[in-house]
Amino acid sequence: MRDSQPSAPAAVGPNPSVDSEITWLLHRAAQHLRGATGDVAEQHGLTMRDYIVLSALGKTPGLTQSDLGRALGLDKTTLMSQLDRLERRGLVVRHSAPGDRRLRIPVITADGEALRATVAEACAAVEASVLDAFSQRQVQTLRRMLVAIIGDSADRGSCL
Repeated sequence: MRDSQPSAPAAVGPNPSVDSEITWLLHRAAQHLRGATGDVAEQHGLTMRDYIVLSALGKTPGLTQSDLGRALGLDKTTLMSQLDRLERRGLVVRHSAPGDRRLRIPVITADGEALRATVAEACAAVEASVLDAFSQRQVQTLRRMLVAIIGDSADRGSCL
């Protein structure tokens, strides 16, 4: 007799191996983590992009909309739509820059920060689960390697 639960879709394409290109492995790892953490964010009413924008605002307050867009690799139209949605939900407000009223500075609200913190905690649990097979030392080594790969150069586009 067959189990009535649906099975996970079969992987399409080549399976990752230690001989695979690093770029492809990083892409697949990012897809996997983004999918898992994106599901968690959605359980709290946010898209992954919402969460990333809120996190950027929480970690680097005072950025203009233009600076935020560059930091996240989002074009102006995409970022404005994103900020509009977050503002309608009361998670972000926009203020004029003190030195130039034409510039707008998005600020995470108390409600936005509370929701961001809740999602961050849930995402950290997902990441810990995904990385459970590795020691803390290995995870720290991975983090250092990723930071070194990223460096301090500007990204050419978004993966959001």
